[in-house]
Amino acid sequence: MHQLTKEEINEQLINLEGWVYEDNGIVKKYVFEDFKETLSIMMGIGIIAEEMNHHPEWFNVYNKLNIRLTTHDAGGVTQLDFDLASRINEIVGQ
Repeated sequence: MHQLTKEEINEQLINLEGWVYEDNGIVKKYVFEDFKETLSIMMGIGIIAEEMNHHPEWFNVYNKLNIRLTTHDAGGVTQLDFDLASRINEIVGQ
């Protein structure tokens, strides 16, 4: 999997609501109703991430979930990150 250029990343971000490019990854911050909803979403993302063998960097406090996607083996953002981000948006319902 090859690392995408900044131009390729920006082109794909247009179609990926809420995601931004920062710190050599694509990032999105979520706020849910409560911890139970957040944990449920995280479980769904975890199942998809495991199936894709591509795991997010994430940070959770109560109802907040920050996700960063990057492909460490490629040294930056790849198509795999956008594929997972799209699946995450589907899980969250956005």
